[in-house]
Amino acid sequence: MSEYYFEMAYKEAKKGYRLNEVPVGAVIVKNDRIISKAHNKRIKNNLVLSHAEVLCILKANKKLKDWRLNNCDLYVTLKPCEMCAKIINESRIRNVYYMLTKNEDSNTYSKTKYSEKCSNNIKIKLKKLMKNFFKNIR
Repeated sequence: MSEYYFEMAYKEAKKGYRLNEVPVGAVIVKNDRIISKAHNKRIKNNLVLSHAEVLCILKANKKLKDWRLNNCDLYVTLKPCEMCAKIINESRIRNVYYMLTKNEDSNTYSKTKYSEKCSNNIKIKLKKLMKNFFKNIR
C-alpha cells in the first residue's frame, strides 16, 4: 500500500514542478485512507511556510478538526527540512516515510543569528506565566 501513497506524493511533486516550485509532494494517511495531499507553493503563495508538508498538515487539521494528527502517517518525496520536521513533530504525526534525501551539496541558508538578550526580571515573569498556564490545563 505504501507504494500507492508514494505514487500520490510523486503526482503532487509533479504539480509543483509545473508551477516552477521545488518538486516536493506530500500525502497524509490515516486508517489506510489519504486524508490530505499537497505540493510546494512557496513561489505561488509568496509565503515561506508553503512547503508541501506544512500545507498537507494544515489540510489534515482542517479535515479532522484537530491540530493533533495522532495515528497519521506522512509520505513525502523529499526528507523534510528542519522547519517541516519541527512542525511534523508538533502535529504528532506517527511516522514519516520519504523517498529521497536532499543533496548534501545543495546550499543551506543560515543567515539568521539567534541570541538570548532579555533581562532576568522579565524572564522570571515569563517562566511564572508558562508554569501557571500548563498547571491550569493539566
